[in-house]
This record gives sequence, structure tokens and C-alpha cells, in this order.
Amino acid sequence: MELYFLGTNAGIPTLQRNVTSIALRLLEERRSFWMFDCGEGTQQQILRSPLRLGKLEKLFITHLHGDHLFGLPGLLSSRGYQGGTSPLTVYGPPGLKLYVETSLNLSQSRIPYKLEILEHTGGLLFEDDSFKVEAGLLEHRIDSYGYRVTEKDSPGSLNTELLRAKGLKPGPLYGKLKKGFDITTEEGVTIHAADVVSQPKRGRVITILGDTRPCAGALPLSIDADLLLHEATFAHDLADMAYQYYHSTALQAAVFAKEAGARQLLLTHFSSRYSSQEELIPLLEEARTVFPQTRLAEEFTAFPVYRR
Repeated sequence: MELYFLGTNAGIPTLQRNVTSIALRLLEERRSFWMFDCGEGTQQQILRSPLRLGKLEKLFITHLHGDHLFGLPGLLSSRGYQGGTSPLTVYGPPGLKLYVETSLNLSQSRIPYKLEILEHTGGLLFEDDSFKVEAGLLEHRIDSYGYRVTEKDSPGSLNTELLRAKGLKPGPLYGKLKKGFDITTEEGVTIHAADVVSQPKRGRVITILGDTRPCAGALPLSIDADLLLHEATFAHDLADMAYQYYHSTALQAAVFAKEAGARQLLLTHFSSRYSSQEELIPLLEEARTVFPQTRLAEEFTAFPVYRR
């Protein structure tokens, strides 16, 4: 599981950075990837990446500002041309369905796969045996949402060497032990699951916040996150401007990450006034004065989500 960045700029693209789009690669967990936001030019960025649109399973839009969704109609259309046939679900605020359907209908775009657009106002959006996704309202000029992706705990590993030493060969009884059931072999030997199965593997939590200034609504989404992605549009010397435009500074993101008990903080959504990655170093430094486990998002770069 890792975050892969296709765009990290705020507002408009520059020669150095594209506007917002992030992929959550779940190749080992689901053989697919999810996306968060789809700014203009995202499909061009994908062509320069190891991602393949046919593997895209879910797409989450944080809010309806153009730098977060102007690339969506083109990407949905191109997915079909690039061999995407599996269903795709797009989640986002009210108004998203009208935007997508109007764009596709007026352009007479053909979508050869099942496309489902689910509008929401927060809450639990998706849950299966492996993951759940929750959304919460943030504080921005228009409704903007953050997403909390929770990987569920997985069973521990079997001590196969010990089982073989007890004379038990691989088979259905292995499955019962892994599910936590004690078993009795044909020879009458009782094997307790607790003796041969390690502790469950704790699931990881990733929080991806949309555009926001510091607000209480972000906290429930971010508590104990293993990886927190937070906007850092400005350095803190522009805190007044950040507040006026409903954005955050790098320092404010760091203060919030510490309050939430996050393990790692990734900063993104940088103003165009910082034209190069080197010019973002002061933002990183001010954030690390409060939260040392901070990194800068960088395009075409993967950031693994480590287990605790």
C-alpha cells in the first residue's frame, strides 16, 4: 500500500507541477488502485507513470473546484479506450453527478464499462471485508471533504514448521486454525490456535484531506492515522492569506498532525509562488519544528504506508 502522486500544485498547473491528483496503490491488497481528485491533465500524468487505468477501481473527489476535477471527464473516457472494462465507482459531493453526466453527454463520450457516481455528504461510504472508507466535511469556500481509508486487521501467520512438527500437513485444518478455531487431529492431538497463529496484523489508516483551513471536522478523520496527507498551500508567513482563502500553512498542518496522533505527515497542494521543489524546503523545515515525521509530496514518487 502506497500513495503515488500525479499532481501536487494548487490552483493552476505549472511547468514543474500539475494540479491535484493522488493514487492509492493497492496492488498487493486488491490488485487495483484508487484515486483521490483528478485535476486537469491527470490522464497525461498517468501516461508517464506505472499506473494503468484498467486497474482503477474507485475515484474520490474532495470538492468541485476545477483544480481537483477538471481532468475527470477525459480520464473516464480514456479509461475505456485503454482497455478498462471493470466497474468504476466515483464518489464526491452533491453536484458531481450533474457535472460528469453533462460533460460526457454533450461530448457524446462512450463509456464501455459500468460507471457509478455516488454523491455524499459525509459518513461511511464503502465497506467490505478488507477496507472501509469514511468522509467528513472540512472548512473551505465550497463543501470540501476529507477521506479516511481504514484497512481492516488481517489474521496472523501460521507457524507451519511447528504444525509439521506436530504431524499436521497443509489442508482444511490449517484454515480453521487461522480463523482462530482449535482443532483435534485424527490422532486425537488437540492443537490450540493461539499456540500456532501469530497476533493479527493491524490494519493501516490513511487520511487524505481536501482543501481546508484548520477545522475541528478534520480531527475524527485523522486520529491515529498511519499516514496523513494535508494541504500546505502557504508558508506560515502567509497565514493571514491562507485563512482568507480557506487554506492551511505547512506549520498548521504539522500542529494538526501532532494533535491527531498521526505517524507520518505528507504535505501537498503547494501554491504556484513556490516554483520548484527547492523553494518548498522552508515549508518542510517549519513543519518539522513541530512534527519531525513530515515529508513533501513529490510527483511521480511513491510513499509507502508502513504498518505499526
